[in-house]
Amino acid sequence: MTLARIWAGAALGVIWPWWGGISGAVAESLPEFGQCIATEIAYFERDHGVMPETGDVPAFDGGNFDLVYYCGTIGIMRCDEVPEKLACQRRLRIEQDIMRARVLSALPEPSSVAGRGGTVSDALYPQVWALAHGHSAGPDCAGSPEVMEVWCETREANGRLNLAIQAWQVARYLRAAKPAVLAGWAGPPPPLRPRLRPERGQ
Repeated sequence: MTLARIWAGAALGVIWPWWGGISGAVAESLPEFGQCIATEIAYFERDHGVMPETGDVPAFDGGNFDLVYYCGTIGIMRCDEVPEKLACQRRLRIEQDIMRARVLSALPEPSSVAGRGGTVSDALYPQVWALAHGHSAGPDCAGSPEVMEVWCETREANGRLNLAIQAWQVARYLRAAKPAVLAGWAGPPPPLRPRLRPERGQ
């Protein structure tokens, strides 16, 4: 977990319940949604990798499943500091839904990965694939004041994208999905922080 993510998580715990917002300077220092996703996906690729080509299949350790929530949250935090807050959140909602559609189009069918990685391919992947393709039972955000309805819709879009990327992470581990950049749904990341090396006291 990067220092930025630790800071954002702590800030959310203190600030978000009161909807108090953050300073414009801090908001501007946070990455835009697309850049944030590109960076977090790159960390996933670096730190979790893919299933070995040969030998025993290790258990999938869950990957990095909080990255979409993190990026969506700082996206809303950025929107809270611009004059057209609701319009900004609506654009963020659309951006997340477009990205979700692109991720879904890059996911392999469960039948095509059967047998690749034991329970990961035969039990876990079909479940996350089904969740990623699920549909809402109704207008969950309707009936709230506009500011809360827009926020709710943006968070709902974030949840939908989160499920899609979770499915991609499992498919990627199984060597059944392309890297996000090659698949076209994430951009190239900025330079990443070096990996911590505890054996050297870092």
